[in-house]
Amino acid sequence: MEEDIKSFLNHLATDKRYSLNTLAAYRNDLNQLCAYSRAESSGRDITIQKIGLDASLLSGYMRSLRERKYTASTVARKVAAARSFIQFMVDKGKLKSDLVPILSSPQVSKIISKPLSVSEVRLLLAEPARLTTPEAKRDRAMLELLYATGLRASELMTLNVKDVDLRSGRVRCFSRNSKSRFISIDHHVTQLLKDYVSIARPNLLTNESETALFTNRRGERLTRQGFWQIVQGYADKVGLGAKVTPRSLRYSFAVHKLKSGADLHSVQELLGHTHISTTRAYKQAELRA
Repeated sequence: MEEDIKSFLNHLATDKRYSLNTLAAYRNDLNQLCAYSRAESSGRDITIQKIGLDASLLSGYMRSLRERKYTASTVARKVAAARSFIQFMVDKGKLKSDLVPILSSPQVSKIISKPLSVSEVRLLLAEPARLTTPEAKRDRAMLELLYATGLRASELMTLNVKDVDLRSGRVRCFSRNSKSRFISIDHHVTQLLKDYVSIARPNLLTNESETALFTNRRGERLTRQGFWQIVQGYADKVGLGAKVTPRSLRYSFAVHKLKSGADLHSVQELLGHTHISTTRAYKQAELRA
């Protein structure tokens, strides 16, 4: 089973272009399924044929998740990983398709945090503009780009220089489902990116072959964790504290777009949501704001 999981993860990495964080989550969740299967097989050699990923085993796995009292969102994530893996094995002809429906995901309520006000966003964006260091120029470009596009933090961090067309003012990013989308950016943000790419970024680089748009002080691609710390640092400086996260900026982008008259489907496209129901939660947040 371990080899099948490796093959599946390789498929997600190469064909689906899943992020490293997502791959790590899938690996952990599928290893748990593998461990459960091993325990049920009483130490026998584990292969797909010998464990028999069948209705009984999968039903038992679901019971084991509930007994461990995981949150609904955690169970939903683990079920999604198992469903995707089984579907992969079905496509390979190694499992029967009637196993997929057995893994039913629990209902998870979409919790949308309170969006920032426009004045709060302006306060945050103005903070890195106070400095002229390469890091400050990078930070300002990142924050302005995030709020102008509604990108996920993971999407922002995976951007390469070639993904930003400064002539046409467009950014290409890859969503979680590996589909690419183009988002237009206004002249103000385009100028900030030009300034960063031409002046600040070269001062941060240590390797000319680095393709990442945003790099850390060592000249390597900035991580989500590093970006979160940067955002939190500016939020603390302006007195907004824990109210500001990369996700809250994405929420704020969506809510402010809807309040300014953008329709639901256009915001869905900008955010890269697969289902309109996900975007509708932002509409509800807009009505409460």
